[in-house]
Amino acid sequence: MSVNLRWAFLVVAAILAFALPAAAQRGPAPRPVAGGTITAVQIQGNVRAEVETIRSYLQLKEGQAYDPAAADRSLKALFSTGLFSDVVIDMQGSTLVVRVTENPILNRVVFEGNRKIEDDKLRDEVQSKPRQVFTRARVQSDVERLLSVYRRTGRYNATIEPKIIRLEQGRVDLVFEINEGDVTGIKRISFVGNEHFSDGTLRGKIRTTESAWWRFLSSDDRFDPDRLNLDRELLRKYYLSEGYADFRVVSAVAELAPDRSGFFITFTINEGERYKFGKIDVSSRFEGLDVDTLKTYLTMSEGDWYDADQVEKTVTAMADAVGTLGYAFVDVRPNIRRNKDTLSVDVTFDVQEGPRVYVERINIYGNTRTLDKVIRREFRLAEGDAFSTAKVRRSQQRLKNLGFFEKVDVSAAPGSSQDKTNLEVQVVEQSTGEISFGAGFSTTSGILGDVSIRERNLLGKGQDLRLGLSLGTLSTLIDLSFTEPYFLDRNVAAGFDLFRTSNDRQNIASYSDRSLGFALRSGWAYTEHTRQQVRYTLRQSDIYNVQPWASSIVQRQAGSSVVSEVSETLSWDTRDTRLNATKGWLVRNAVAVGGLGGTEYYFRTTVDAVIYQTIVEDFIASIGGSAGFIAPFNDTTLRLNNRFFIGGDTLRGFRVGGIGPRDANTTDSLGGKYYYTGTAELSFPVGLPKEIGILGKAFVDVGSLWGSADDPSQVSILDSQLMRVSSGIGVQWISPFGPIRVDYAIPIQKEYWDKTENFRFSFGTRF
Repeated sequence: MSVNLRWAFLVVAAILAFALPAAAQRGPAPRPVAGGTITAVQIQGNVRAEVETIRSYLQLKEGQAYDPAAADRSLKALFSTGLFSDVVIDMQGSTLVVRVTENPILNRVVFEGNRKIEDDKLRDEVQSKPRQVFTRARVQSDVERLLSVYRRTGRYNATIEPKIIRLEQGRVDLVFEINEGDVTGIKRISFVGNEHFSDGTLRGKIRTTESAWWRFLSSDDRFDPDRLNLDRELLRKYYLSEGYADFRVVSAVAELAPDRSGFFITFTINEGERYKFGKIDVSSRFEGLDVDTLKTYLTMSEGDWYDADQVEKTVTAMADAVGTLGYAFVDVRPNIRRNKDTLSVDVTFDVQEGPRVYVERINIYGNTRTLDKVIRREFRLAEGDAFSTAKVRRSQQRLKNLGFFEKVDVSAAPGSSQDKTNLEVQVVEQSTGEISFGAGFSTTSGILGDVSIRERNLLGKGQDLRLGLSLGTLSTLIDLSFTEPYFLDRNVAAGFDLFRTSNDRQNIASYSDRSLGFALRSGWAYTEHTRQQVRYTLRQSDIYNVQPWASSIVQRQAGSSVVSEVSETLSWDTRDTRLNATKGWLVRNAVAVGGLGGTEYYFRTTVDAVIYQTIVEDFIASIGGSAGFIAPFNDTTLRLNNRFFIGGDTLRGFRVGGIGPRDANTTDSLGGKYYYTGTAELSFPVGLPKEIGILGKAFVDVGSLWGSADDPSQVSILDSQLMRVSSGIGVQWISPFGPIRVDYAIPIQKEYWDKTENFRFSFGTRF
């Protein structure tokens, strides 16, 4: 090594020997310490944010001593604005320097890859909006919200990745790249602890269903945590209605398969013992109230299996009954005592005076289109009335029955004093306009097609306007109808109908008929189940296209007639549903008089009734019948289109017009003046899953039609009062495309001239 290099090495080593210990003693650059006075505040890095805006968040000002705690609070305040991605506060001498890095501005929010959920719905869920400041925290929150939307639709495989596209002038585009994935269904629903009911029975009691190909129009086979909570309650109600008073759901667990292809749901339950009703009694704290009268509302007896539903129904019936007797403040409390040694439940219905609370105000929210008065008139109580839970419940049900609202929630809120309450009514409106198209076929009307336009809440006033057109190979109908449900602000429905009908009856009696007219109608309810309607109809009817070989009676009636008819209908209806009722009954009586003007003079009355009863679960029996007569007066002949025709749907096993008076020479059906029909039917499951909606039917039909309205001396008429009897089986499917029914009936008793028909088939839909 040369002398020069040796001296250079020694110099560097000496410098390092002195410099390193000195640096170690100094450590990192010192942070600003408290005590120094701030002579100036300098803001750096801001582009859009005003200097004064930033200064307003600082807790350090000129002339103050620097305080590290105040600097930390200033940092938090500036970050909380969401305007900045980075903030640094530093003291440079006596100057406080605040350096900020601004968040960019959102230019657009875009969704890519979504097919099942529209952009508008996703856009409503996210908080990131154009022209807002971009923050990563908000974007992450938006991703979670969007994922929750997809999970509500059953897509737990969905993934969402936010992408940022940087633009000039501090702007960015936010793109949510979405992979929706497949619907995550329910692979299996299992029950643990059930001894008295099978898994299949319990699956039929809950809302959630296992995935299957036929459930493509339902969402019940998709996992929903809220629906799972509903299932727990449905199981509890079912077991309590079957007498298991100690029943409880221990747990309800949903496990996602490892490949995320579906959920396995397991309900762990404890059934407990089954109880019967023990002593049942009624006590009253109202002076003068007859307890024996209240006992008539009991729906259970000692020794019956305990049923919580019956207890609840009895409470409601007693409260309503006592309220109608003039006792405004009623509280019916079922005091229940379980006797584990005898496995019985004693129930005492204690009727006492409830708290004296009056309705102060009824506040309505959420109705942007429907008028307030349309909602208020459905309430069974008004402002100033005594508060009644039963009436509030009934009012809420009436609002739901309107079909104007997607959601109806009625809750009580404290009033201005302890004896007053406010009713808070929250509604969510739904579309009430309908454009429907239909198609169908039946052996009565042939191939059918129809289209209708309807508005059920016209101008938000609750009025119903409908225009319909139905075209068929055997019949057509054009009608325009309007209904005002509260005419002149009274509980009276009024409306009118304009119609034109045409029917091809060539297969029945060698002629066709058509009618053109209008009707005025008015109806009102006496009770929740009793209703009356009055109707006036004026129509012109024509019998035309009469064949040369038609009966002389038909040929004489060719031409026009004018019917001016007044009718009234009184009905009692307690059915739980209109289609496939499981309990309740319907009784209806109609009386009509023709002759207040026009060319036709007659008196007509009909009565029909049906009762439904559940024999055992899913086995429903029904027995019904109908009867009527029509009599001309003022020396007139009863025209064909005013007579009764029986057969087809009214008497299976026989054609439409297949029984009754008939021309002996031409076999044309002439209709009759008197008729009766009766049917007994059993509806039962056919072994397929209940949600498919296929039911079996077994039935027996009886009926007769007689009483020729013509002079038998002018033509040979076949007429008989013999009871016709038929029996058969059928299948009904409430399909996604409308109800479909197939019946096969065999006439057991008939006249030789009757026209029979074994198969009847019908289907139809509106979409």
